[in-house]
Amino acid sequence: MCPCVQIVNEMNAGVIENCGKYSRIAPAGCICMQWPFESIVRTLSLKILQLNVICDTKTKDNVFVKAVVSVLYKVIEEKVPSAYYKLTDPASQIRSYVFDVIRSSIPRMDLDEAFASKETIAHSVKNQLTNLMGEFGYQIMDVLVTDLDPASQVKAAMNQINAESRRREALAEKAEAEKILQVKAAEAEAESKYLSGLGVARQRKAVVDGLRESVNEFSNSVNGSNAQDVMDILLVTQYFEMMKDIGQKSSSQNTIFLPHAPDAVNAVRQKLKSDFMPGLSRQSGW
Repeated sequence: MCPCVQIVNEMNAGVIENCGKYSRIAPAGCICMQWPFESIVRTLSLKILQLNVICDTKTKDNVFVKAVVSVLYKVIEEKVPSAYYKLTDPASQIRSYVFDVIRSSIPRMDLDEAFASKETIAHSVKNQLTNLMGEFGYQIMDVLVTDLDPASQVKAAMNQINAESRRREALAEKAEAEKILQVKAAEAEAESKYLSGLGVARQRKAVVDGLRESVNEFSNSVNGSNAQDVMDILLVTQYFEMMKDIGQKSSSQNTIFLPHAPDAVNAVRQKLKSDFMPGLSRQSGW
């Protein structure tokens, strides 16, 4: 190709010098030059470039972390001469500014705060780079803190703390559930006892009512009998029924010794009468 004609690829810009002095910017396409006085000394890409910066630092609570920062930047087309002449290595310059911001921001934060403030750190880095790199013809498109990686021992300790915290919460919930079960069981037992007592009271009332009805019917049927005579008959009848039941249950393991003689029934009747009849009479109103 003739030195008078040069080609600049798309999304690139060439820097043309005339006798060693900056002359003009060569846009993409075919460029005619005054050879041998003019020449394209360098072609700069106008594409968005990505630079990954890995920075080791420590937090306020003395935990060493590795911060990974991604910087998206590009050459400003109108400032191609500044980007070429003012900086020899823009990537190293950007990396130095990222180190400065990261190592001045994260050491003021605890580890948990640093993880929660990744967006804030990225915003600080972007503002710093935008103000500084803009003078050199570079535009900072975006800055991302893609990772904060502490040492493996620190991550294991953090996982252990989280696991113990959740275990403690689980134990508290289990204890609360057991408490509820015990309370419900106590309430059920109290309700059962109340109903059992109510049933016993109704049973006793039914027995007393039945005795009263029997005494009244017998008194009305037999002339000259009174309530005392009826109760004596009932007691004797119950005594003989009890003896009958004991005799029938020969396989029972319980043994009862009762004095039994012709006068035994009378003695039992008198004993029952003296012990139970006064209280029964007061309860039934006889």
